[in-house]
Amino acid sequence: MKTVVDTNVLISGIFFDGPPARILKAWLRGQLELVVSHEILEEYFEVCERLSLRYPNIDITQILILIVQNCHIVDPLPLPESASSDSDDDKFIACALASDTRTIISGDSDLLALSSYENVQIVTPRDFVDRHLR
Repeated sequence: MKTVVDTNVLISGIFFDGPPARILKAWLRGQLELVVSHEILEEYFEVCERLSLRYPNIDITQILILIVQNCHIVDPLPLPESASSDSDDDKFIACALASDTRTIISGDSDLLALSSYENVQIVTPRDFVDRHLR
């Protein structure tokens, strides 16, 4: 199953236990295909770099290398108009549309307020785990 994972879910999965960590573990076991764009990867790297200063005992670099080596990278077109009330979130929707991915996993309230966009469902990590990883 192809999924787009919002940055907040990735970070939560790296640093904490719970549904985001279960999602990352499922990806590592090959149960999920992580789909990203270059813009999403840039955001992953920027946020991880900031957090690595605060949590030097967690080797974020290895996780990011795994992501780059084991994800599907797409080049989406920009959306014709902003879908989310936070236009910075549109990159996740554009990535899903470009890759025919049906699910975005997010903890972002602006994305979750949409609940869906065209044929893409936007779900919380808990909802995703309950529906797909039980």
